[in-house]
Amino acid sequence: MKHIFSIIFLSGLLLTVNFSCLSSKKTQTDLPVEDTVTEQGIVTDTFVLPHIPEMMEDPDERAKYLVMHYWDRFDFTNRSLIQRPEVTEQAFVDYINILSYVPGENAGASLAYTLEKAGNDTVMYAHFIELFEKYLYEPNSPFRNDDYYLSVLNEVVRSSLLTEEGRTRYRFQLEMARLNRPGQKANDFTYTVSSGQSSRMYDLKSEFTLLMFINPGCLTCAETMNYLKGSKALNEALSLNSPTRAMLTVLAVSPDNDLEEWKADRPSIPAQWVYGYDKNREITTKKLYDIKAFPTLYLLDKDKKVILKDTSIEAIESFFSIH
Repeated sequence: MKHIFSIIFLSGLLLTVNFSCLSSKKTQTDLPVEDTVTEQGIVTDTFVLPHIPEMMEDPDERAKYLVMHYWDRFDFTNRSLIQRPEVTEQAFVDYINILSYVPGENAGASLAYTLEKAGNDTVMYAHFIELFEKYLYEPNSPFRNDDYYLSVLNEVVRSSLLTEEGRTRYRFQLEMARLNRPGQKANDFTYTVSSGQSSRMYDLKSEFTLLMFINPGCLTCAETMNYLKGSKALNEALSLNSPTRAMLTVLAVSPDNDLEEWKADRPSIPAQWVYGYDKNREITTKKLYDIKAFPTLYLLDKDKKVILKDTSIEAIESFFSIH
């Protein structure tokens, strides 16, 4: 969910020829207006937006220019700005939001250039990597974005500014982020149900599979499942199932192999869902999925290709509302 301020700010920014600095009170400069418009030098103690050339009137071109020059006036050598989140982190959040207004290749180029500029100081570089991880990777971030974070990781794993230990950590994140991307076939695994029978996920015959990785006893998992139980869009899709054709299969799987805990959670699972556990801990030991938090949801097509990766219940509902 985007910050309302950022959306309003960007819409005006891309349609206005002259502007000075970010209009957030937290990042506003004290420089005179004429200086902020005409001067393009680095400002040492705050964040100031670049001046978009006046002849550039197309909003799309202005957006592309802005994301590539967003940090031009930010002093990456001023470590004191790390301690001022109302300046640096606020500007960073607005930057991440603005990236959604340009094509993926432009966003990727901007992210790489941002890291290059941050590399002017090793401490600031490390801080920006932390911000990227916080906003693009952590599961509870409203700005979480695998595509953007992949662009960041591709740069970070080659950086000489990090220790080998640091690069190893991000190489692992990169490896996991590349798994089960939309359009790829999801990794197969074996699950076991209450009867003791084990099956492969690929053996499910269904137009769509909602794959849910859950942890028995997890409060957020219970809340998510309760929401999905009452979802009109999901229940309408389930109602189309017949003995000869399944429109939607909901597969809820615990990657753990604690049988007693898993059995205790069985009554909370709707009878029409498939409820299994990973008896041999295949999902975890083989690192088949990047499960950062519970629940983790995937939507797969009939060939088990990923439609939605590590997605939200709102995105699941939206998909079935229009299909």
